[in-house]
Amino acid sequence: MNEYHLVSPLKESDIKKLRIGDTVYLSGKAFTCRSKLQRSVFDEGLKLPENLMENDILIHVGPVIRKREGNYKLISFMPTSSVRFEKWGALSIEKWGLKAIVGKTTMGDETAEAMKRLGCVHLSPRSVSPNLWVNSIVIEGVDLFDEMGSIEAPWQLSINELGPFVVDMDTQGGRLFEVLDKEVERNLDKAYKDLGIPEDFKYTKLY
Repeated sequence: MNEYHLVSPLKESDIKKLRIGDTVYLSGKAFTCRSKLQRSVFDEGLKLPENLMENDILIHVGPVIRKREGNYKLISFMPTSSVRFEKWGALSIEKWGLKAIVGKTTMGDETAEAMKRLGCVHLSPRSVSPNLWVNSIVIEGVDLFDEMGSIEAPWQLSINELGPFVVDMDTQGGRLFEVLDKEVERNLDKAYKDLGIPEDFKYTKLY
């Protein structure tokens, strides 16, 4: 496994050399996105603000931000589960020109295919560090605040060595969580045999 420190705009060559399991830190420009933005754009025809189209890093997060003395102050920042946005994953890569999507867990088959075809990766946090990351992020601005509110609005960010993230979906079709699931199954089978647990054992349900 390798470690990379990437700066946006992300180069195609940098994205294509990433493999599942690699560690990545990100710097440069990025923007936040949750379901209301994607639903408004892809399902309801809202035009994405032009300045956001200049970013190729999307972070699935609803940051906690307060406005103090006319300035926005970031309080806490932790990506949410990307699989919730699978409906719009492939579209966001294609229409928004994304090279990296950041979020917890992973995404589905359609997004995986778009990542192979268009050159994009999914990155998942290696640790739970919502407050440690605050010092790596500067709020540059916000769009559609009145329409969507602070959690759902797309925030424009300047990030510096944000991470660590693990590559869980790469441009070759690799999917880290599928590999881990198979490993867990193998270990589970071995544990059952070592402990003398029958194969047809069923867990007790509590009601």
